Amino acid sequence: MLDNRKENRYLTLKFIKNNSRILLVMEWTLLLNSTFEPLRVVTWKKAIIMVMLGKVEVLEEYERTVNGIKVSFRLPAVIRLKRFIRRPTFLIKFSRQNLYVRDKGVCQYCGTPFEHRELTYDHVIPRSKGGQTDWTNVVSCCTACNLKKGGRTPEEAGMTLIRKPKAPIWIPLMTKSLGIDDPPSSWKDYLYLNQELSS
Repeated sequence: MLDNRKENRYLTLKFIKNNSRILLVMEWTLLLNSTFEPLRVVTWKKAIIMVMLGKVEVLEEYERTVNGIKVSFRLPAVIRLKRFIRRPTFLIKFSRQNLYVRDKGVCQYCGTPFEHRELTYDHVIPRSKGGQTDWTNVVSCCTACNLKKGGRTPEEAGMTLIRKPKAPIWIPLMTKSLGIDDPPSSWKDYLYLNQELSS
C-alpha cells in the first residue's frame, strides 16, 4: 500500500505570481495492471524508476518534464505493468467520510449536493427494524430528508433512493485521501472502468 507519510512524499514547489504564495504540489502516477485495472497510486519518482527498468509502459503523460544529465522525461501520468500481478481484494473501511466520498456529497434521497459538514447519514432499513450499519444499508442524506424519513423504510416514507447503496471501489477513495479532489483528466478513462462509484 502507498506510504503516504509526509517525509516520504515527493514534493515540488509551484510559485503563484498573483500573491507570492508557495504551494506544495504532489505529482502522482496511476499504476495499472497489465489488464488495465487500476492497482495503486505511486509517486512520479517511483514511476520513472519502473519505466527505466522496463517494468511498465507509459500510457499518459503530464506536460511537466524532468531533466537529467543526458535525458529528459515527461512525467508519467498513467503507467501499465507489462506482466500481470494478482490483485488482493481491497476492503474500504466503512466511515462517515468514506461514505460521503462514495456518494459524492449528494443526498441520496433528494439529489441535492452539500458540503460534507452539512450532510448526515441514514440507515435505509432502520436499525430498529434490523438494519445493519454497513455499505449496503447506509447512505448520505441531508437533514431535511433524514427528518422526513424518520425511523421508516423509504417505501413507508414515500421516498426513493437515487441509487442502491453498495461498497465503493477503492481507487477513487484513495485519490481523495491523498488530497486529489478531482483526479487528473488523464486518469479518468482508467479510474472508472468499473463504474461502481458513479452508477
